[in-house]
Amino acid sequence: MGAHGNGAVASLPLSGGGKGGSGSPLHAVALSPGADLTGFRASARSLIAAAVPPERVVWQETAAPGLFASDAVAGEGAPLRLPRAVADLIPMVVPHRDPERYALLYSLIWRVSRGEWALMEVASDPLIHRLHLMRKAIGRDLHKMHAFLRFRRVEESTRERFVAWFEPEHHILETAAPFFVDRFRALDWAILTPEGSAHWDGTALRFGPPGRREDAPASDPFEAGWRDYYESTFNPARTNLRAMRAEMPRKYWRNMPETAAIPELVRQAGRRTVEMIEREPQMSVKREPARAVAAMAGQEPDSLEALNAIIKRSEPLVPGATQAVLGEGPIGAPIAFVGEQPGDQEDRQGRPFVGPAGQLLSRALEEAGIDRDACYLTNAVKHFKFTLRGRRRIHEKPTAGEVSHYRWWLDRELDFVAPKLVVALGATAVLALAGKQIPITRARGPARFGKPYEGYITVHPSYLLRLPDEEAKAMAYATFVEDLRRAASLAA
Repeated sequence: MGAHGNGAVASLPLSGGGKGGSGSPLHAVALSPGADLTGFRASARSLIAAAVPPERVVWQETAAPGLFASDAVAGEGAPLRLPRAVADLIPMVVPHRDPERYALLYSLIWRVSRGEWALMEVASDPLIHRLHLMRKAIGRDLHKMHAFLRFRRVEESTRERFVAWFEPEHHILETAAPFFVDRFRALDWAILTPEGSAHWDGTALRFGPPGRREDAPASDPFEAGWRDYYESTFNPARTNLRAMRAEMPRKYWRNMPETAAIPELVRQAGRRTVEMIEREPQMSVKREPARAVAAMAGQEPDSLEALNAIIKRSEPLVPGATQAVLGEGPIGAPIAFVGEQPGDQEDRQGRPFVGPAGQLLSRALEEAGIDRDACYLTNAVKHFKFTLRGRRRIHEKPTAGEVSHYRWWLDRELDFVAPKLVVALGATAVLALAGKQIPITRARGPARFGKPYEGYITVHPSYLLRLPDEEAKAMAYATFVEDLRRAASLAA
């Protein structure tokens, strides 16, 4: 594992011309071997401050990064202002083994600093595509280290230690080590690799020179128990050799005690599967179904307030939302409106239908003679799902699985409100209420959702906002207002 270098930058004169012009200097950057993130950042700041284009930079890895320090570019350079996506990408590419990684990252920084602020969003750009592939490779390597590294106990005269040997594909030791600190904070351990080592003594993490396979124990007394546990949890009916080799390559097998049992488990899989199929199912003697059902019934919310408390405590199914957005309106409201999911403004304010689409709905309700305050407004999905584009959070349509996840909450919510009529605003609301996809153009109008209330299907007001033609938008809005009038008539 390379130490953090100083990122020395030297100016070497060229005899030829080139894009930089005749005599334009070529800048050689000397970084420490491995993942020299600190050195790269310092060098990139210096080069950007000196306006050195990527084609005039040669990136080198050397054990003596001070080699060119006497002729270095003056000044360290101010911290770079980069999009979050770029700042997050850099530490996930620097550990890659590709010798061109620093040049590619500097090209990215150069282009962003020259005005291509949204470059990371252009997935078809060859530079972005290649950097994304490198980041995925680092992610896979980290996953394999987290999953396949095995510590073995070493008995010493004064204390108990654990040592592991691992051979990563890339320079990921320093990136991966904090995971093991969090997981094994109370233990003393060391991770040995061909490039470097990580050591944790219960208080501080430090990195040292490379290790050798023979420096890590080949086994320990705990492994017999672990192998027994693995054998007892092995499911012969789900044996898939191709998937096993893809997820757990053979190069890691000799580090893992459970792999010694795999050949025999695979050999017996067919016979054990037949035995499982032929064995008669048995009721568990440790559980009483009646008591379990009674306990589940006792957990049912007995009011809308209790249901909302459960929703507020629940984590978003798709991470990112600020808060759950609850329904709003009186119990017993004659009409309940169900939308798709909260938008950006709803997520920030914690109220439904307060963004642009909600403002359009309020105007349409007023023209239709409906008092918004007398209605109940909610969404099929309770958390905001979005993709980040620069600083903007762009709405992303929920999947059918996500709608199904929230459906129980919506059904219980409407049970407590008990409206006479529920208006489904858009296809996602129809899916949540009917349990199946129904085209809006075919089903627009009165509907039956198999519930104790009447139903009505119309478009979501955000659809009206997306129409590009003003004349078409005006006609669609008039039709939407007429839908609301018909819904009010049905509810009355």
